Amino acid sequence: MKLAVDGREVELASGASVRDACLAAGVDVPTLCFNDGFTPANACRLCVVELEGARTLVASCSRVAEEGMRVSTSSERVRQSRRLVLELLASSVDVSLSSLPLAEYGADPGRFGPEAATVAQPAKVDNPLYVRDYSKCVLCYRCVQACGTEAQNTFAIWVSGRGFEARIATEYDAPLPDSACVYCGNCVQVCPTGALMFKSEFDLRSADGWDESGQHTTTTICPYCGVGCSLDLLVQDNRVVRVTSSPAHDITRGNLCIKGRFATQEPAAGAKRSPARRPS
Repeated sequence: MKLAVDGREVELASGASVRDACLAAGVDVPTLCFNDGFTPANACRLCVVELEGARTLVASCSRVAEEGMRVSTSSERVRQSRRLVLELLASSVDVSLSSLPLAEYGADPGRFGPEAATVAQPAKVDNPLYVRDYSKCVLCYRCVQACGTEAQNTFAIWVSGRGFEARIATEYDAPLPDSACVYCGNCVQVCPTGALMFKSEFDLRSADGWDESGQHTTTTICPYCGVGCSLDLLVQDNRVVRVTSSPAHDITRGNLCIKGRFATQEPAAGAKRSPARRPS
């Protein structure tokens, strides 16, 4: 099928999304909740585009492309919508570690004033592997998808509450070690804002010791079993501070177990190295 994106004609296979059409036209549509390996969540509304003949803006990540569509990705209506979404997010959430394009859209979160409601709260540090800092959570649902049917099928976390009280929580809001979490860390990998973070990275950032200029990444194979998972080790000062896996790897597709994700790091002070067991 053929359709036009910003006046440029593109050809796509049936079933492709409007976002796919934008990418085919060389247009980078901003996203926050979208993940290539997950079902579109339609949560952030940053990827909205204007569709000729449509009454409202449409989410390009989930709208199926159709023959003859005429799509506009940067009209004033689209830019105003994205600008407002960015301002609402940044006025209530700490987005300092995200890649949100605030400057590109002229977003001014401060215009809501110092009394704007926020989700500010202390970070939850209840295990030696990763930290949950929900003051940075934008409810993109990526972690919920990674923990659920899209990847891990553990269902340790879900969305609790409604409206501004909505939040990511364990069952009965229990501490993580008392939940169903198996510490695969797949939720940490897909988090786009730093709300979920390796404890090693969190400690370094808290001590102003996080030094991206002195870091390098080494790709290797996980040594703990015969599956052959690919690991990308982020190293600083000869210490592994973060472990990820490429979503393009045909074995892991970005997912790891507790050993692959955390066993290559130095254990926390006073902790025993036992990667096969959940931390207590």
